[in-house]
Amino acid sequence: MPPMLHAILLLAVAVAATSASAATAPAAARNSTSNCTVPLPDAGIVTAAFKNVANFPLPRRPSCRPVRRLAYSSRNLAGVVGWAALGNLSGLLTVDLSGNSLEGDDGFGGGALWRAPLLRAVDVSRNRLGGALRLGASARMASLNASRNGFTSVVGVDGLAAGLVVLDVSGNRIAAVPEGLRRLTRVRRLDMSQNSMAGKFPDDLPPLDGVEFLDISDNNFSGVVNSTWVTKFGRSAFLRAGNATSLVIEDNPPASAPAPAPATMTPSSGGKKHKRVVLIVVVVVCGVVAVSAAVAFMALAGCVACGFSRRRKRGKKAAAAWEDDEVAVGAVKVAATAPVVLVERPLMELTLADLAAATSGFGRESQLADVGGRSGAAYRAVLPGDLHVVVRVVDGAVAGVGGDDGDVAAAAAGLRELARLRHPNILPLLGYCIAGKEKLLLYEYIEKGNLYRWLHELPASSMDMEETGADMWDTTEQDKKSIDDWPTRYHIILGIARGLAFLHQGWAGSSGRPIVHGNLVPTNILLDDDLEPRISDYIHPVDSNNGELTPESDVYSFGVLVFELVTGQVRWDDSTVSWARGVIRNRKSLNIVDARLREEEEEGGTSGAAKTTMTVAEREMVECLQVGFLCTAHSPEKRPSMQQVVGVLKDIRPAPPPPAGGAGETP
Repeated sequence: MPPMLHAILLLAVAVAATSASAATAPAAARNSTSNCTVPLPDAGIVTAAFKNVANFPLPRRPSCRPVRRLAYSSRNLAGVVGWAALGNLSGLLTVDLSGNSLEGDDGFGGGALWRAPLLRAVDVSRNRLGGALRLGASARMASLNASRNGFTSVVGVDGLAAGLVVLDVSGNRIAAVPEGLRRLTRVRRLDMSQNSMAGKFPDDLPPLDGVEFLDISDNNFSGVVNSTWVTKFGRSAFLRAGNATSLVIEDNPPASAPAPAPATMTPSSGGKKHKRVVLIVVVVVCGVVAVSAAVAFMALAGCVACGFSRRRKRGKKAAAAWEDDEVAVGAVKVAATAPVVLVERPLMELTLADLAAATSGFGRESQLADVGGRSGAAYRAVLPGDLHVVVRVVDGAVAGVGGDDGDVAAAAAGLRELARLRHPNILPLLGYCIAGKEKLLLYEYIEKGNLYRWLHELPASSMDMEETGADMWDTTEQDKKSIDDWPTRYHIILGIARGLAFLHQGWAGSSGRPIVHGNLVPTNILLDDDLEPRISDYIHPVDSNNGELTPESDVYSFGVLVFELVTGQVRWDDSTVSWARGVIRNRKSLNIVDARLREEEEEGGTSGAAKTTMTVAEREMVECLQVGFLCTAHSPEKRPSMQQVVGVLKDIRPAPPPPAGGAGETP
């Protein structure tokens, strides 16, 4: 029997067994606004929590739908919130009460707010809260913004160590670094500026290697800030962070030293960016001059650069301030006249100097936080014609593209082939610039962000209040967008499968070789305005340490993505994959389905027909977990191809027939 046929039969047998098991299980109680006998207590809980808050629209009647999101930013709310009552909302996901006049010094009800089991994001910034900011144990909390209040201390921060990604306590009166802060090993954005915080840098902070944004300015820290942290976070992150005798901030290596330029294309802070490039050139030429003479030359060169810039600005091109002979890209300087090729706009004539102008000299203010890419720094730019792009830097050879030996023509030909790839579920390469060893790749800018944010960090665009009554809370359709419902999750799974199958078909170049992604993780899946998934980072540098990548390794990664999307769990590794496979093998798949998906389906159970729909949805979730099981088989030869996976997924949830004369769907 062919291996793939055997796999599909295995899927059918397992699904049938699981469905039969689910059918014999007792039916769960379902609540809805139109058909339920026992209303939920949520409306009463909200009333108890906000009864002393002016301008808050209290519920007018009980409801059968759970409160999921409280979003009342800048609503002129005033008074004291009963935080302890909110902790009893079993379905509460996010709270946004920022920009009001809320008061109180009980520290979120003595920390009782954190009892809410599904709570993931809280924003109480710009209020009048004070006293101790009391936190509690919460495995799901990902984002906390308590900035611009009057908190004097933070207690229990280590209780959020399991999942906290964003912490902002800036603009308070906190006197000491929170005890246990260093245990926040998953935090990526940390703002503690504008307090009176005493502590030792970096010992009292979380591991900074994983932190993407840091600001401890205007505090009372002691210790040494080495040039590595200054380069990564910028000098503004450490302004007035401690007095000169207690906190030593090391400058970058002296300009006369033979050290390479920073590896992140970030110009030195302060001053005009074009001055930096001119100064580097002067120092290279005059490297043998004594230190005192070098300083004099640097000052003179700065004056010359200013005059040069003014003269160039009077020329024809608006971006003349950036049109020096060389532009710093990575650790090298390359010709500013290197052409930029835009595949679909061949008449648009741009150079590397134009990219430098559009990114403020590849400055930190244009750099994007990048948690999934392998291709170096990425910068946002707006090109002529209001073309919003991301400029990503690749140093050296690109996997699957010619020119490994420095052949510029071969590299350009390979990039042109990749730029011709078009599919609704991959992020297209719009253009490129080859500047020496560096290759700058231009992609469409996707404002909505990546799948990881939508699945685990709940971005602001989905922080809204779910209705608990027809006339109680109102939200726009745009605000209601989220991925907490099963049809959307399934659509994302199928879209990723289609995009990956397209890459594996080998339609690029004359060789017909498949394009292997090699790093298919949620941060490399972007979601557009319609929540359509786009696979990014499939063009990446050659990685000699990663061995030979194969389509089968991509299939395994896709299986892990399916597990993550259906279960809602974060941080998968070999042990968690084995755990999930064991649960599926034992026909307990429904036990690990994301609670948010189950709740959404239960809320839809308004009639017998609706109950049938919900049962179908549960079956579909189980079958998708079975697909993940097949894709994560230990032996690569037992894994299906992505084209076969697309076929199985389409059978799980058949699409409605298109209208007469309508176009077919994308394969």
